[in-house]
Amino acid sequence: MIDLISSNIDLVEVFYYALTGAFAGIAAGMFGVGGGLIIVPVLYYVFASQGYDPQHLMHMAVATSLAAIVFTASSSTLAHHKRGAVLWPIVLSITPGIIIGAWFGGIFASKLDNEVLSKVFAVFELLVAIHLILKKQSRQHQAAIGKTVASAGGLVVGFISSIVGIAGGTMTVPLLYWFNVPMQKAVATSAACGLPIALIGTLAYVYAGWGQTSDNPATIGFLHIYALASIAMSSFLFAPLGAKLAHSISEKALRLSFAGILLSLSAIMFIS
Repeated sequence: MIDLISSNIDLVEVFYYALTGAFAGIAAGMFGVGGGLIIVPVLYYVFASQGYDPQHLMHMAVATSLAAIVFTASSSTLAHHKRGAVLWPIVLSITPGIIIGAWFGGIFASKLDNEVLSKVFAVFELLVAIHLILKKQSRQHQAAIGKTVASAGGLVVGFISSIVGIAGGTMTVPLLYWFNVPMQKAVATSAACGLPIALIGTLAYVYAGWGQTSDNPATIGFLHIYALASIAMSSFLFAPLGAKLAHSISEKALRLSFAGILLSLSAIMFIS
């Protein structure tokens, strides 16, 4: 059994996956993101270099990114909960929409051609980069977020997040802040919302990809198990380093440097 498992593991691949996780962990610690915007494009090219089916590259990258976010979102949510910053009533009101949106987002994305999905991701990453550069902040309103709006918002956030492989913070935080939730609690509550997005999105990609990657023993559906294990472990170890670096760099430098990284990754995805 051990020989069979070891024969299916390429140590060079594991190194690439661990390096991807380290990069994502540092980015998460420095920029306060779940890492999906980094993990997806890097995994796309790692999988391509390993000779996987070109039609499934993006689907595998997004599915594995979402699965990795399950671990980071769980850790982040627990940390915020201990500080009493998570608004659980809002999480519960948004989650039904998230579950529906994340499931159908994953199913929808699995039907898209690999090239189309990669371009959708590139456009989304470009928009996030522009948002960071312009530093646009949504205005606050006095009205609290109602159940109907929360469900609709969760549906949209879950759907888009599942398509591009992120935890949804780039959309959930502005939504909550718009409805008068303080920024600190909006970030904490968004982290909690990222868990069902990642979990349901992952299950959707596993379901949609079942049997399509059966020639690869390292995958379950579109989820790459070895990549997930390496990324989850290394991102967890390197996130504190990113957090430490964040305290030694100005907010503007952090924001613009992350925007620069996203612009570069977006451009590469477009060109390819």
